[in-house]
Amino acid sequence: MTQKAKGRLSKLQSCIYEPVSSLGVTAWVTKEPVKYKDRITGTSIKLKPGDKWGNLWDCAWFHFQGEVPASAAGAKVVLLIDINGELCLVDEAGTPRQGLTNVSSEFDYSLGMPGKRVVDITNEARGGEVIDLWGDAGCNDLFGLYRSGTLKEACIAICHEEARQLYYDLEVLIELSEQLPDSSARKARVLQSVYEASNLLAEINEETVRLARARVAPELAKKGGDPVVTVSAVGHAHIDLAWLWPIRETIRKGARTFSTALRNLEKYPDYVFGASQPQLYAWMKEHHPELYAEVKERVREGRWEVQGAMWVEPDTNISGGEALIRQILYGKRFFQEEFGQDMKVLWLPDVFGYTGSLPQLLKKSGVDYMMTQKLSWSVYNKHPHHSFLWEGIDGTKVLTHLPPEDTYNSPAAPRSLAKIEESYLDRSVSEHALMLFGIGDGGGGPGEEHLERLSREKNLLGLLPVVQEPAISFFHRLEEEASRFRTYRGELYLEKHQGTLTTQARNKWYNRKLEKGLRELEFALSLLWLLTGDDHAYPAERLEVIWKEVLLYQFHDILPGSSITRVYDESLERYGKLLSEVQTMINEAYKQLAGLSGTPKGESVLFNSLPWDRSQWLERGGKWHYVQVPAMGWSSLADAEAKHPDELLAAESFKLENERLRVLFDEDGSILSLFDKRANREVLKQGAKANLFSVYHDDGDAWDFPRDYREMIAGTMKLEGVKASQSGPYAVIEQEYRFGKSTLRQRISLEQGGELLRFDTEADWHEAGKMLRVAFPVNVAADLANCEIQFGVMKRPTTRNNQIEFARDEICAHHYIDLSQPDYGAALLNDSKYGHSAENGVLDLNLLRSPAYPDPKADAAVHRFTYALYPHEGDYIEAAVYRKGYELNIPLHIAEASAASRGVDAMKLPESLVHIDHPNVMIEAVKKAEGSGHLILRLYETAGAGAKARLSLSLDCQTIEETDLLENATELLVERKNEASLCFTPFEIKTIRIKLA
Repeated sequence: MTQKAKGRLSKLQSCIYEPVSSLGVTAWVTKEPVKYKDRITGTSIKLKPGDKWGNLWDCAWFHFQGEVPASAAGAKVVLLIDINGELCLVDEAGTPRQGLTNVSSEFDYSLGMPGKRVVDITNEARGGEVIDLWGDAGCNDLFGLYRSGTLKEACIAICHEEARQLYYDLEVLIELSEQLPDSSARKARVLQSVYEASNLLAEINEETVRLARARVAPELAKKGGDPVVTVSAVGHAHIDLAWLWPIRETIRKGARTFSTALRNLEKYPDYVFGASQPQLYAWMKEHHPELYAEVKERVREGRWEVQGAMWVEPDTNISGGEALIRQILYGKRFFQEEFGQDMKVLWLPDVFGYTGSLPQLLKKSGVDYMMTQKLSWSVYNKHPHHSFLWEGIDGTKVLTHLPPEDTYNSPAAPRSLAKIEESYLDRSVSEHALMLFGIGDGGGGPGEEHLERLSREKNLLGLLPVVQEPAISFFHRLEEEASRFRTYRGELYLEKHQGTLTTQARNKWYNRKLEKGLRELEFALSLLWLLTGDDHAYPAERLEVIWKEVLLYQFHDILPGSSITRVYDESLERYGKLLSEVQTMINEAYKQLAGLSGTPKGESVLFNSLPWDRSQWLERGGKWHYVQVPAMGWSSLADAEAKHPDELLAAESFKLENERLRVLFDEDGSILSLFDKRANREVLKQGAKANLFSVYHDDGDAWDFPRDYREMIAGTMKLEGVKASQSGPYAVIEQEYRFGKSTLRQRISLEQGGELLRFDTEADWHEAGKMLRVAFPVNVAADLANCEIQFGVMKRPTTRNNQIEFARDEICAHHYIDLSQPDYGAALLNDSKYGHSAENGVLDLNLLRSPAYPDPKADAAVHRFTYALYPHEGDYIEAAVYRKGYELNIPLHIAEASAASRGVDAMKLPESLVHIDHPNVMIEAVKKAEGSGHLILRLYETAGAGAKARLSLSLDCQTIEETDLLENATELLVERKNEASLCFTPFEIKTIRIKLA
């Protein structure tokens, strides 16, 4: 019965707008965006529909001119503009006023049409009104695709408002009827009214439109009864800060989206819009201050919700723990300072899995709720809940909601509400569900179609009632039901996009180096600040700028490797400059500290930022030294030197040996045997080869590779050269490999007295559609792998007994992945890798991937990385594997002593700043407090066990307090003492704030 109605609906749509006059169009085209004041500096082109104006990523300022004809007097007049790209109309001062999107833009059309082409001019024209508008254009659609670069449409049109209203009346009722059961009397009445209205529209004119609206009005007026579930609807525009477009285009997407939202807020009084990511707001503040002021006013009114507690929506698998804290610290602080709002909801709708450390980070930052929908993308298993308590690895719980429609691009149509009612897994214990509506991914946000539908669906008989309100209001009501929700413990693993743990390896390398570099820098600068008493010694503002740029690149389509070539060309350039700056600042800080140490000028001073004494070999002045450096302290090279027994060390072409380990190599370069002489056992499985470089066919994209890749091996890298040598205290084998167009050089080494077999690697990779992995089959019986994640360890099955285990084959780990049985184990350490697999005793590391989309040059470059195998007696806790991981990632630093700073007592530098007496407690960060003169220490328990520890400082303290992660004091521990007792629960993070005397 709806077939005729749908035909009338299509015909009616074409009658809504009646073009009455063309606009004159001129475009000034440039390669990159230019400001409004420079809008006529590009190449000038006069355009008419069908004319080409640009190529992909070209920019232009468009000038639209015209006059409303006298024939339109008394009518509602609009402009229809489509440039086959994205456009932001501005006012006479250049402030964004409205965003437009080409109707042919890429989008999931099942969720609606993405185009925005209508510009309101006047509800009642006089005739003769002058049209003189400017717009800032990008020659790309929402998803960065090229759509001909031609002008499609630019005209003045009459809007037949009654026809427009009837269109949405019929659309909602037709779709409502499709959601109702055939036996429903409501369905019969709706279908009859739509049928009769369709008959009236055999000829469409003002009178038939009026009569048709009157016929369907009674059905639209019928209200629902007591609700079983109420839907909270929030206007949303998910904006990826980079993805299929560069960062510069995101700034313009933000302006288009925000200005469109502001115009719709003026037209629809029930509308509530929300947008996340302080970084995006900061860009609006910088580039469009007048637009930003309008946003602030709407926030004050309660019509615009600022969302999310992090600086960006970051990847949470790869980002380091301290980086996630800084995401929250800077994100919450921005919204508090700019809008006076304390963010209580973590807003992460689109990231590729959620680390089990996150609940503790949220609760200790005052974030009580979390929203995502990405788990609905899992391939094999459906997540069991939409509303639940998520419990992290430490036992902290956070109330979490997944919108039951499984999208953040809801069309807000009757089918949306019907799906929520049908799909809401927790509807038996909850009366509330969230719906995020609008055009997301590339931005744009809700259009008139979303808001017109919602105005009719507010309490429409046959559908769940829907109320437009901020998400925080929804969460407050959901919290009242939380006592009935189930608990889900562990990580929220996404059964998809596992390739993002490896793709774009250089970005991941830089991210790790910068995270560790910033840790080192803050430690060194804190020492310098404490000893000199000079606040300028700690450049807090510059550190914040560096941190925020690092956090930006942790966005969930940059760090995971799923953006276009240009994004990585630009981020790699910036990463290089940031790392160079951080390293320069570290060297300068330690140089100054060396001058305060009392060490004679010109002599070397060693610095150790880790909270345990370190012993290792290092080369200085062409001579090898075995040194011992105190925890979180320093020593001159002369004082650090220690005797080391002259133990066995041997290197041959196919053998390495020291006092602890003996390694035998096959002729193909792989390892045949790794024998632990101290434990008197073979580390590798019998008959298995280790460190064999396997190349697999990988026809996936940046996000995904085939689950059955092991069945599609392309070959192994072939050994072309071997050289054995002894270099000081190291026995070394250097190997050279080749596969196709790619080469790999590896320096495999054993240190005298050392426990690690280390692999320093340089790969010049130029394969297409391939994946490079290396594996270590170890002789350890373990059903669970110990994977280091942020602030703890995630235990994951090594079996594939069921579909959940099967789906979680590729797993994330940071410094190490370990297999341990009670008396023995083996850990695979790394300095920049994240993708792993651990099945049936095989520790497997994903080294490189080269998918063709969206960056056809992905990983085609020179890569340098290090991994190491650590066989150990006892389990991973007894063997202190976490310490080996930190030592691989954080080297000792060396500086030359110079004259002491003027006015500062040489010898003032204590040999060790801080000491913690428990072997399982790690000091992750040492920094100056935000906005005060306190010292901040961040510690956590590493083993998943309770710990009672004593924290001691070498400087006099006035107070020692515990704080939350935002550095707000929660408990006074001691006064006028230099030490305090700390009690940790498993994997607990503690932040300590110290005021020095």
